[in-house]
Amino acid sequence: MKLNLDIVPLSSWLATGKEPLVISGPCSAETEEQLVSTAHLLAATGKVSVLRAGIWKPRTRPGEFEGIGSIGLKWLQRAKEETGLPTATEVATAKHVEEALAAGVDILWIGARSTANPFTVQEIADALQGVDVPVLVKNPVNPDLSLWIGALERINRAGIKKLGAIHRGFSSYEKTAFRNEPMWDVAIQLKTVAPELPIINDPSHICGNRELIPYVMQKAVDLDMQGFIVESHIDPSVAWTDAKQQLTPAALAEIIDKLSLRKAASSDPLFEDKLAELRKKIDVLDNQIIKQISDRMKIAEEIGEYKKSNSVTILQVSRWDEIVQQRVKLATALSLDEDFTKKLLELIHNESIRRQNEIMNAKPAIEA
Repeated sequence: MKLNLDIVPLSSWLATGKEPLVISGPCSAETEEQLVSTAHLLAATGKVSVLRAGIWKPRTRPGEFEGIGSIGLKWLQRAKEETGLPTATEVATAKHVEEALAAGVDILWIGARSTANPFTVQEIADALQGVDVPVLVKNPVNPDLSLWIGALERINRAGIKKLGAIHRGFSSYEKTAFRNEPMWDVAIQLKTVAPELPIINDPSHICGNRELIPYVMQKAVDLDMQGFIVESHIDPSVAWTDAKQQLTPAALAEIIDKLSLRKAASSDPLFEDKLAELRKKIDVLDNQIIKQISDRMKIAEEIGEYKKSNSVTILQVSRWDEIVQQRVKLATALSLDEDFTKKLLELIHNESIRRQNEIMNAKPAIEA
């Protein structure tokens, strides 16, 4: 499936000449001096293309700082006038859209909580009718590709052709090193169905701490994402929101300098010949894997028939535990990741259970 989005290339509406594209600024506009001073430092690095700042901040619990409000738009205007940087902010209501546009904000983005609610997205889309402004859509809080695509489609149908996506990671019950699990595969799926859609990485919200940001930014570059929206503060230690994940402008510049930038393709014919040769090997192995999985499913169906004739339950927990332990041990010896192996086994096991369930519960054919 390919998405039929009516959009224009990123280079036609944000041609900065800087590589990679970096949208940066404080998580929240706190004071005029804090925002303007940060903007000047970011502009001085020569690496930032757009100044971002949160004006309205949706917070998990009431009583927390929920943004400075509309007055912050005037601060963004001043920062833009003094530095020459275009500006960007998050909008979550039609009123936000109207005020941001009236204040001359150049780029709008829709946050993860808003993306998760089609009613909110539609309200924003309605407010954008007839407006020519770039809009970036963050992934929803949960890993739901359809919800992300739906939000992009709603904004696109409102007439927004300068459209992009922001990959900011997904919430997870499991506690890991990340604030939000990257789940790179979801972003890759979006890139697959909408190859023309620019995807910008948000390392700040993925990491939740500044120590992991260089790793995530490099990973995003390696996956051919079009740039970053990353939080930067003149003094992160006193930031009113998300202090741990914000960088000083100098620290951000250092990370960008150390990135190993990759090309999407090579013009070297020798490289292309070698790549084609290796890909042919992958094709052969993939075909073998699919054939062997098909053979495995046929045996699973035979087992289902045998269980049915002997009135034995489908799920055999002890057998499943044995399979996992043995296969993971072998996979580890072959330098395969344990988590990957378990996920693969679970997919195969679930399909085996589904097929056996169909056999066990099939109604007997009625004789004519």
